[in-house]
Amino acid sequence: MNRMATHKQDEFLLETGRTRTRPPPLFKVLLLNDDFTPMDFVIVVLQKFFSMDRERATRIMLQVHREGSGVCGVFPKDVAATKVEQVVSFARQHQHPLACVMEEH
Repeated sequence: MNRMATHKQDEFLLETGRTRTRPPPLFKVLLLNDDFTPMDFVIVVLQKFFSMDRERATRIMLQVHREGSGVCGVFPKDVAATKVEQVVSFARQHQHPLACVMEEH
């Protein structure tokens, strides 16, 4: 009878080990450079959707301009996807081809 109790206890401990959860994967949201979207519009996007002050938004905008892309932030997948959709939609409403993408961090 003691054997069964010990056996059940071992199973419980094994089960506990198997149910450990990992933190969700994070995704970088990036803006991509193009030759048509005004720099001031990119700054507005960074302030509006990523809560950046003007100085930080300007630094990221310059990185996008000079290096071809810039990281706006790192978020869980659903938040990153929402940010991408919001930025692209806002850009299209203002007739700019600004590209916003996400990639795993």
